[in-house]
Amino acid sequence: MLTEIEQQNLDIDWFFTDGQHIGFVASGGGRLPNSIAKEDKNIEILSSYFRNLPERTEIEINNELKDIMSDVTEMYLSDFTLMAKKGLYTFDKTTLNNFLEPNYHLVAKPINALKIQDLSIQIQDIIVKTKYTRNIEFELKIDTINIQ
Repeated sequence: MLTEIEQQNLDIDWFFTDGQHIGFVASGGGRLPNSIAKEDKNIEILSSYFRNLPERTEIEINNELKDIMSDVTEMYLSDFTLMAKKGLYTFDKTTLNNFLEPNYHLVAKPINALKIQDLSIQIQDIIVKTKYTRNIEFELKIDTINIQ
């Protein structure tokens, strides 16, 4: 289990689903959903799985990103665009290192999304433990309050 101190001091990649689509999140020192924090061994399993997938799609960068962040560089975008090209919706912490603030913004999204039924059964069994209650396909922002 990841302690609150570890969560506050690390930028942890985590994954979730809305039941159909898959999201990738960089925690930015924020509080993780309980399903992620308590089963931290699954973080590495999911990260390895998704990072080893081939690129499958073109992507769109969030048009509102420059309104959220003043300095959007290629270096900043690189990990988010990499994961979006694999078919995942990618989100970053809106207020970095604010542990209790639950908001994340869309960085990039796939044109042709990877769907949960495209995943191996083992990966499906892990990712369904962290479910977003709304459809992420049209979300520009998410919050961990809507993660079960």
